[in-house]
Amino acid sequence: QVQLVESGGGLVQAGGSLRLSCAASGRTFSNYGMGWFRQAPGKEREFVAAISGSGGSKYYADSVKGRFTISRDNAKNTVYLQMNSLKPEDTAVYFCAARMSGSYYSLRGYDYWGQGTQVTVSS
Repeated sequence: QVQLVESGGGLVQAGGSLRLSCAASGRTFSNYGMGWFRQAPGKEREFVAAISGSGGSKYYADSVKGRFTISRDNAKNTVYLQMNSLKPEDTAVYFCAARMSGSYYSLRGYDYWGQGTQVTVSS
């Protein structure tokens, strides 16, 4: 079992930055690829970014490439999402998730989920 707790969400103006954190507890953190997803009101949950267990491979949705950066610190059992140049359309609840295998891009590839943290970007 892996428990995930997100933090770092909040209200920010367009063009601003936020850094989300996701702290993991339970089994060996480095065994898990980690992903960030988001869900806006009335919309389906969508892939944002993912990172392999070692941190050597990273994946991004086209909508966030060049603005968001995913990273992890396996010594701290934490994955981060640095979000720059935020836009109102980035407003959503952001979830982190952990996976052992399967697609990084699909919700179905993930075994464990956090409760989410709200990000609101005002125009």
